[in-house]
Amino acid sequence: MLANYHTHTYRCKHAKGEDKEYVENAIRGGIKTLGFSDHCPWIFDGDFKSGIRMDLNEIDDYFKSLSDLRDEYKNDVKIYIGFECEYFPELMEKQDELLINYPVDYLILGQHFNYREPYGPYTGLECDSEQELERYVDLIIDGMSTGRYRYIAHPDLFNFTGNREAYVRHYTRLCKFMKDNNYPLEFNYIGYMDNRHYPDKSFWEIARSIGNKGIIGIDAHYPEMLSDVNGHKEFENFSKSFGLEMLDFLDGLE
Repeated sequence: MLANYHTHTYRCKHAKGEDKEYVENAIRGGIKTLGFSDHCPWIFDGDFKSGIRMDLNEIDDYFKSLSDLRDEYKNDVKIYIGFECEYFPELMEKQDELLINYPVDYLILGQHFNYREPYGPYTGLECDSEQELERYVDLIIDGMSTGRYRYIAHPDLFNFTGNREAYVRHYTRLCKFMKDNNYPLEFNYIGYMDNRHYPDKSFWEIARSIGNKGIIGIDAHYPEMLSDVNGHKEFENFSKSFGLEMLDFLDGLE
């Protein structure tokens, strides 16, 4: 692997390891471009505090730490600093006001919820509601249409257990939109290695039929994931088996 744009830090409260460990493991793994995209904080109404993303008061340290590492390891790896975010229309204005103060290199869209916390379940839980699958796809299409995001992280995250025809119809709609707008779809490494319900072969067969582009995202939640060369090779072979055009780097960043 030459690049990974999906890397977390301990600040999201469910990843482990120090920032420097991620960088050094990426170098050991032969990665030339490392993008950090930890879970972006939201400005919620009231006193709700998310347990799965960095706090607002951690953003300064996030950029300071990674900027220092970018300088320290500039001869070994190219580092970009971004976020993984959902798309919630009602919260976007406040997020824009927050992020405008920081040198954000890029965003990726990871729609972990159909409704902002704490009002909706995780989209990776089994769900047989076509209405919720349709909402998931609509949110992604609306979000990507803003031009904010470089690609969709784990696009097949929604764990739909309902009607097969509805599955094909809505995910085909998503894949067509992505192809028409030249956005890649992420093959998610941690999902594959942990035997989760994604990457979903049915989804990727749809992507193959549409002719989408793919990109691997390690979704690193601990540093050693970035240096697991044998695991990377196995996953690359899996990803390439669907016959999609695979991107090594994101256009516009390199």
